[in-house]
Formats: sequence, C-alpha cells, structure tokens
Amino acid sequence: MNIKLDHSVLHVSDWRVYNTFYREVLGAEVILRGAGHFYRFGQQQLNLHGPGLNPAPLSRVPIQPGNSDLCFVWEGPIEGAVQHLEACGVAVELGPVTRFGAQGEGTSIYFRDPDGSLLEFISYAERA
Repeated sequence: MNIKLDHSVLHVSDWRVYNTFYREVLGAEVILRGAGHFYRFGQQQLNLHGPGLNPAPLSRVPIQPGNSDLCFVWEGPIEGAVQHLEACGVAVELGPVTRFGAQGEGTSIYFRDPDGSLLEFISYAERA
C-alpha cells in the first residue's frame, strides 16, 4: 500500500489577507474555484474554509482561525528561510532548532500566519 497526504484544510478569517500571505510568504499557487479557495504547493494542497463557506455536514466542529499547525519543507539552508521571512516582514518566533520531520532530522524555524496559526519551515539541507 502506498498512501500519500493529498490535502489538509485551513480555516481563514479573510480571503484577501490570506491569499496574499500564502502566495508571497509561502509561494503558494492560489486557485479559485467557485466560492472555494485552494493553495497548491506542487502536488500538495491546502483546502480553505473561510468567510461565506459552510463546511457542514463534513466538519462537525469547524477549525477556528488561528488553531492550525502546519510544516513546510524549505529547500536549502534554513538561513535562507530566515532571510525570506525577514524580507516579508514576518517575525521568527522560535529557531533555528533541530526537529524530526517526515524526512528525519532537520532544522526548523517557527512563525505565525495572520490569524496566529503556527507555521514551520523545516530544512533537511544540513543533513550529513
């Protein structure tokens, strides 16, 4: 059996703010389809719940804005991610620190999105 994660869901409070943040800070391809918004990162995707959308009956208790925790792989040394966030005006909350991710040990930094959800960049570039 070969199972891969296809998508996750993020709840946002403001489409315009989030579309800008995820496009500029995380390099997402913003996809609009009907009333829905999606952020695509290669073959991975974030589906969004937000203003004007009702996720029921699939989500019994909707995720609230600011309650998510997502990790993204940063290709290259983590110092490049720190510089990128600084250039985007986004504060690093913690790191660089050693963490264990899907590809093993890496170096991570943590920051927040506009609603306060915790985001992480992990770099595996320093692995021996």
